[in-house]
Amino acid sequence: MRSLEEHSQTRYFACFAIAISATIGVAFAANLFTLYLFYEIITVSTYPLVAHKETEEAYAGAWKYWVYLMGTSIFQLSGLLLVYVYAGTLEFSPGGILEGTASPTILTVIYVLYLAGFAKAAMMPLHSWLPSAMVAPTPVSALLHAVAVVKAGVFCILRIIFFVFGPDLLQDLNLGLYTAYFVSFTIIVASIFALTQDNLKRRLAYSTVGQLSYVILGAALLTSSGMVGGIMQIAMHAFGKITLFFCAGAIYVASHKTNVSELSGIGRKMPFTMFAFTLGAMSVIGIPPFAGFLSKWYLALGTIEAGNLMLLVILFTSSLLNAAYFLPIVYKAFFEEPTEDPHGEEFGEAPTFVVVPLMITALGTFIIFLYPDLFVDLARMVVVAMTGGG
Repeated sequence: MRSLEEHSQTRYFACFAIAISATIGVAFAANLFTLYLFYEIITVSTYPLVAHKETEEAYAGAWKYWVYLMGTSIFQLSGLLLVYVYAGTLEFSPGGILEGTASPTILTVIYVLYLAGFAKAAMMPLHSWLPSAMVAPTPVSALLHAVAVVKAGVFCILRIIFFVFGPDLLQDLNLGLYTAYFVSFTIIVASIFALTQDNLKRRLAYSTVGQLSYVILGAALLTSSGMVGGIMQIAMHAFGKITLFFCAGAIYVASHKTNVSELSGIGRKMPFTMFAFTLGAMSVIGIPPFAGFLSKWYLALGTIEAGNLMLLVILFTSSLLNAAYFLPIVYKAFFEEPTEDPHGEEFGEAPTFVVVPLMITALGTFIIFLYPDLFVDLARMVVVAMTGGG
């Protein structure tokens, strides 16, 4: 932001800090009410960030962002009220609080209300706000995709699955399988959309739409490995995707290029940035030895434990599609001849304070692969708490 001498930086950093604080609030929420409260604070505080450029396009993207996220919150609030009516509490409890409290029909309605209410998870068809929000500054895009907004959405859905309904109740209602197939549609179609995007940030945005649904898929499998993989995907995707958005920002700061078609030979001028981009891309694809492989490995094990070959095929297909929209960028950057710059401007790496963070997160994808115990143990703690040690 400072390298580009952006305007209104005080407002920008204040809203950024509030959004991060609210995200921590979501993470530590002990009941549905506080979860709802901090979830909405994230929406309110990030609206000025999306509209930061104050252009007509920025206001249009921010308005769409606001309408989708605030509009769907009525479903979430309705689900909250129904949970209180039937369960008599809003407190989270491992294994759920709704079993035996209402008819299967009512419970299914509550579940659907929550899936629709957490539009931050960007499941289709409630996803189009996310690519539109890419009009925001690149650090905001990184915040939206890797840290706060979308991760809050899938985290909240995990809270509903694990601590409001519980795996046993979802198994009895047969909702896990339906959810898995529903998010599989998002995984495949979003990846296909990503293939068609020339704008780099929009390609990354559609990638995020698909990658987020891995989290919900893992939880919906209702198997130990699947749930561990879904939880781990939150962190594994975060390191890879924030690296990619940081790289997109560095490219824009140094060269003002925004489209994939403009990146021929840029790896020769910005080798550190594009090396980091390559590591982040391989992690998101799920290639070892990078962090993204770990969560996809557990997800694959989860599909095998569930005995569902179709979902395993979907995972494999989606990884091929991930490679199809990321690897051509890497090839273009390092192996194609640079295109003529119409302005004749020379450029190199972005400023040090732009490049260093993306190198740290890129190396993080490799280090986590080597030392994954922290994330694996945390994920297993959740699963053990729900299954009573199973």
